[in-house]
Amino acid sequence: MPSAVAVLTAAGSGARLGLGYPKALAQLAACSLVGHAASRLCASGEITQIVVTAPREHLEAVTHALDETPGLTVPWRVVEGGPSRQASVAAGLAALVETMSPSVPYDVVLVHDAARPLASPDLVRRVVAAVRAGAGAVVPGLSVTDTVKTVGPVSPSGAEGEGDSTGSVTGSPEPSLEQVTGTVDRTPLRAVQTPQGFRWDLLLRAHAAGHDRAHDEATAATDDSSLVEALGEPVFVVAGEAGALKITTTHDLAVAQVLVSSSADHPADHPRGTS
Repeated sequence: MPSAVAVLTAAGSGARLGLGYPKALAQLAACSLVGHAASRLCASGEITQIVVTAPREHLEAVTHALDETPGLTVPWRVVEGGPSRQASVAAGLAALVETMSPSVPYDVVLVHDAARPLASPDLVRRVVAAVRAGAGAVVPGLSVTDTVKTVGPVSPSGAEGEGDSTGSVTGSPEPSLEQVTGTVDRTPLRAVQTPQGFRWDLLLRAHAAGHDRAHDEATAATDDSSLVEALGEPVFVVAGEAGALKITTTHDLAVAQVLVSSSADHPADHPRGTS
């Protein structure tokens, strides 16, 4: 039987959390973010192997965090990531290639971020099912509920005071005012999440084609679906979930803590030695 595997990236710096170490090692209900994400991948019942990518200097710490995580029921290992998210995913894919058995090929590969620790097992199953139903590339997405504006520099007639070429306005307490140039129709917009799912051969081909972009953050793809789009291949959206929020700030971490406290129905929400 073909199997689904996952690359889980855990290299975010955590600078905006003020941690001084990768965000994936931040604690949520006494379990690391990377532990939460990995255990929920396992709980889906779809994933047969997980490769976690981490910075070289934190390989041991990430490994220890996963060793301490309950609910990791499939083989996993930690490998060194790269200088960009794209390069880290490529390193994870290379590690999976090394372990693939000809008798048990991979049909689906998920790419997930430890920064989205509460993406549910149901969401994982939904993405895998969509790929196996024939969608070669699948991303979870949420409708955009905020009004979205396009902006540009402030024109001299666009605000009180005298504008300059940078958009600042003399006498204004805001040195970087921007002027609204339009309102975007949000109907076709989706805020994309992870895990993203792909047909195994398609993602390998997409990364091979985009290889030259991977070694510089300025050119690297910010998500894997954009590499597939660059091939001219279609990408499809399944329903995402509010709980799969991305942890970037201390506010995000506090919201995630509330979500865990209100559900607490997952092994990683009950760390070893607690009830």
